[in-house]
Amino acid sequence: MNSIRYPKPLKKGDRVGVCAPSSGVQESMHQIINQSRMMLEKRGYIVAEGETIWTNEKLVSAPAATRTAELMSLFQDESIRAIIPPWGGEFLMEILPHVDWDVLRSIEPKWFMGYSDSSTFAFVYTLLTGYASAHGPNYFEMSATEWDETTTRWTDVLGTSCGESVTQYSSKYYQSSWDGVFRNMQQGFNLDTATEWKCLTSTEGEENEVRFSGRLLGGCMDTLSILIGTPYAPVTDFINNYCKDSGVIWFLESAEMKSTDIYRHLWQMRMNGWFENTNGILFGRPSGYSEPGGFTLTDALSGLADLGIPILYDTDIGHIPPQITLVNGAYSTVSWRNGKGTVKMSFI
Repeated sequence: MNSIRYPKPLKKGDRVGVCAPSSGVQESMHQIINQSRMMLEKRGYIVAEGETIWTNEKLVSAPAATRTAELMSLFQDESIRAIIPPWGGEFLMEILPHVDWDVLRSIEPKWFMGYSDSSTFAFVYTLLTGYASAHGPNYFEMSATEWDETTTRWTDVLGTSCGESVTQYSSKYYQSSWDGVFRNMQQGFNLDTATEWKCLTSTEGEENEVRFSGRLLGGCMDTLSILIGTPYAPVTDFINNYCKDSGVIWFLESAEMKSTDIYRHLWQMRMNGWFENTNGILFGRPSGYSEPGGFTLTDALSGLADLGIPILYDTDIGHIPPQITLVNGAYSTVSWRNGKGTVKMSFI
């Protein structure tokens, strides 16, 4: 069985590359990009910003070939230790046929981190190379003068060495709305609602506890599920080659899906064998969400209930901040008790 390879730990003084393989940033928000650079530099990192982050037309930063070329140049630049997009977007999948995957497999692993459409590349990068990647904050969200204790853990995660472990905990509070935050990103998130991780099979009023282990794999369902049937989603092969003994923990989040969309996408993933050898599922707080006809999120997730595995939802993953940083490929143990969660990741 193959072994996951982990990038070298990111430390202060290292160079972080920023490019936009999906959407770039419109001029009205360039000040936030400048603030993100200042905050990373204040924390001791050297920032190398690419050209694609400054433009955005019809939801992309540049033509697919241009986006790919800049991303590949950062991967091939040995001085760059991590790559973080400004945010997600809609059409990252366009660059996948342009990427020279043989080149990426021939060079040392490098951290790539992001969520939303950025998770499309992270997911495929891990599947096609066996190199770990990170689902965590985008560059845009580093503009706050003070990072909350959940978000700031991305530096600990990317700073973990092969063979070591890092533990993260569910947040105390989450942000119920983005209203007003974009007007002043320096203030950070408005964490105003008590966090409660929920378990699909828990019984209200009783002591509830679950624990499961496996290798993490996942990202944004809106964009990952469209990879089914393409050369960029060899999920079954990855599970057989890297997770046969350990099993899988899926982490999933949604950006613009209704409960019915979530149900359909989960059904499609299951029919394509994505949940084979799965030991548990983490589902993030859904964003842009509604419940047509009274069909709820728990109804959607219950479509997987007969798998007989723990399914946790409303976890700190994705578009409703803050979020923990999860590493595709890392062997992990998830513990949950009465609404609180712990994720221990081991880089083995």
